[in-house]
Amino acid sequence: MRLYNTRTLKIEEFKPLVEGEVSMYVCGPTVYNHIHIGNARPIIVFDTLRRVFEAEGYKVKYVSNYTDVDDKIINKAIEEHKHEAEITEEYIQAYNEVRHKLNAHDLYKTPRVTETMDEIIKFIDELIETGHAYEVDGDVFFRVNSVESYGEISHQNIDDLQVGARIEENDKKESPLDFALWKKTDMGIKWNTKWGDGRPGWHTECVVMINKEFGKDLIDIHGGGMDLRFPHHENEVAQCRALHNTTLANFWLHNGMINIDGVKMSKSLGNFTLAKDVLKQFSPQLVRWLMLSVHYRMELNFSDEVFETAQKELDKVLTPLKQATVKLALANETIKEGLDKELVQQFLDAMDDDLNTPNAYAVIFETVKKLNQVLRVKDIDAYEVSKYINTVEKMLDVLGIEYHRISLTEEDKNLFAMWNSAKQEKNFDEADKVRNQLIERGLL
Repeated sequence: MRLYNTRTLKIEEFKPLVEGEVSMYVCGPTVYNHIHIGNARPIIVFDTLRRVFEAEGYKVKYVSNYTDVDDKIINKAIEEHKHEAEITEEYIQAYNEVRHKLNAHDLYKTPRVTETMDEIIKFIDELIETGHAYEVDGDVFFRVNSVESYGEISHQNIDDLQVGARIEENDKKESPLDFALWKKTDMGIKWNTKWGDGRPGWHTECVVMINKEFGKDLIDIHGGGMDLRFPHHENEVAQCRALHNTTLANFWLHNGMINIDGVKMSKSLGNFTLAKDVLKQFSPQLVRWLMLSVHYRMELNFSDEVFETAQKELDKVLTPLKQATVKLALANETIKEGLDKELVQQFLDAMDDDLNTPNAYAVIFETVKKLNQVLRVKDIDAYEVSKYINTVEKMLDVLGIEYHRISLTEEDKNLFAMWNSAKQEKNFDEADKVRNQLIERGLL
């Protein structure tokens, strides 16, 4: 396995910290609303990465959090006259519905900020004690200039960084680059500390949850969207450098953003689309196929035309699978065991090359081509047909694309017999009627 490491800007050979195991953390949602389709891309990308590791024999510990403390959550609770926990529980359930529809595997752990508060407060206190953080009137800030390597994830020079859109200017800070670890508040959910009532800053939460679930040593992989490189992931590493002198993760992976009709998706532009709405319009299989059709580090464009193209591609894979299964059943044959190991290996080699899904798709289409060839033979070889069915299904499973084999009833077989008989007798009206019944049953 070779992966592109954002920290080093290189594709590097993946070597796990523990033989046969992979520790992976991906930043989860802030649960104040339904996620948009851009938030669904890391669900699919990192679930697929996990599946590749598992196909290669690794045991994967995949952790992703819920940020259930945030100003947006508090504002939503006030607006709807609810407790913050009601808001977060509603949208955690909604998020998990999207995950399950997208056929993402269950996670090893899903920590919540509210369940990690003692550890967060202790972590911040240690940063203050070591001189890496300071308290001002109930707020606590991280001293960015206390870490020489700041900028190693986003590859920005600390001298060039200015107060900008992602960095709030604050007169309490020693430097405009310093970021909040603890925010003083008298509104909404809060915790009492020696600095006063407040709640944690976003950048501290993930570091502490990673330390809690995996320990204070390095993990193998930390992932998320490209937009998290700065300041979120940069600030995570800074804190870990300060206390543990580590980069938190050996590999930092970031997926590209999604555009809508060629324009960057943005809530401010009003062109974002909720994932749940996309899944009402398109099948989860199609959404995964489209998401993975472009390399995970590249931008992905969503448009009606793109979906139409993706549907045609997916049909070229799923239709021959259906035809092959039906043809075996009509020949009173069952699907035998066996794979084309060479093709499976070519597919995995592509996936091992920094998740090169476009090349992996090419192997799928080559396998489908071979399946179509063996289906054209008059007296089909059940073992040959089965081999290619199993091979395509194996590849789809690694991609997380759910496919259910068709099982023919006696009534189904009778309909096929009637259809073939009507065609032979050139009774085309009857043939069309029976054909429509077969289509309604999803058999054609």
